[in-house]
Amino acid sequence: MGPSGRRLVAQDLSADPLTVASVLLGSHLVVGDVTLRLTEVEAYWGSVDPGSHGYRGMTPRTEVMFGPPGRLYVYRSYGIHWCANIVCGTKGECAAVLLRAGEVVVGQGLAMERRPGAAVRDLARGPGRLTKALGLDGDDDGAAVVGRGARLVLRAPAEPVPAERIRTGPRVGVSGPGGDAEAFPWRYWIDGDPTVSAYRPGGPRVRRG
Repeated sequence: MGPSGRRLVAQDLSADPLTVASVLLGSHLVVGDVTLRLTEVEAYWGSVDPGSHGYRGMTPRTEVMFGPPGRLYVYRSYGIHWCANIVCGTKGECAAVLLRAGEVVVGQGLAMERRPGAAVRDLARGPGRLTKALGLDGDDDGAAVVGRGARLVLRAPAEPVPAERIRTGPRVGVSGPGGDAEAFPWRYWIDGDPTVSAYRPGGPRVRRG
């Protein structure tokens, strides 16, 4: 297992989703006997973001996205697979970061049982594969990843991912106003990591600042 640092707390996730997306890269998510190092995420930001499930306001489905930070928002995508997001921002604000891909660093055997036939690098290479490898589903919607007694544990990397290795680009399958996907370059990934999704629309760009 790669080195991990301190356990993250709600304050670490209280910033806007673009900031939190960078924070989450390289972090370790522990779910039972499987630990994942996050290598790719996407930010979603409520009323300013047509791609967000909370763009038009709160519904019973999206209530968890409106805070408090540090919980999972889990939904079924196209009726096929589960996707998991970490809620961030402040309570009452709709903000979350989708967990798109990662490297299974502990519990590869269990992850392979859940994803039979998958290559090691593909165990969590994509949001549906990620939840399958971790054993997450709709019952985990609202589950805490911070705080005392949380079943899921989120730990910072021992050392932050260097800024020059963080790439950004349009989110997968999401476009901005008028179909302009470039308006929302809110997908973040670790450059050169083999577990990152292959799809990179518009080409990667180095994140500045």
